[in-house]
Amino acid sequence: MNNALFFLINTGFNLYLMVVVLRLWLQLARADFYNPFSQFIVKATNPLVLPLRKVIPSLGPLDTATLVLAWLVAVVKMLLLQQLLLGGIAISQALVAGVLILLKESLSLMFWILVIRAILSWFSQGRNPIEQVMHQLTEPLLRPIRRVIPPMGGLDLSVLVALIALQFVQILLGDLLRGF
Repeated sequence: MNNALFFLINTGFNLYLMVVVLRLWLQLARADFYNPFSQFIVKATNPLVLPLRKVIPSLGPLDTATLVLAWLVAVVKMLLLQQLLLGGIAISQALVAGVLILLKESLSLMFWILVIRAILSWFSQGRNPIEQVMHQLTEPLLRPIRRVIPPMGGLDLSVLVALIALQFVQILLGDLLRGF
């Protein structure tokens, strides 16, 4: 029973955390908010982001309310999992682990968005609204890599380099999280 409950809590919180992080990423990348995919993300997060915005102001281009919401989702996830697995709650550990979980899930989201973009590029011709948003999100990550490693023979290795770098950092964060 604990394994099944652990799975549901972990999966539910990770999915919502990815949606919240995606909202923040869409804002930072200045992606098209009228895109149907972007509209889904905004509508899924508005019930919690809008009340927080009344209390937490933005800092320049950074939507602080959305960032705090993402961190709170990660902290609540950690607290629930600690309660389930250990029977006790270490709030100070959950606060720090929330930051690490947020970073790890953000990197995981970047990884999967890059993979989806790469797969869509094989089949789509750029007319898909989701592909347009994926391009807007990932291009700022890939552009610096392309400056160092330009496409060779029509093959763009920037996605592969970005995926390897993201996995490396995720493994490092995973090692830190196991310490908690």
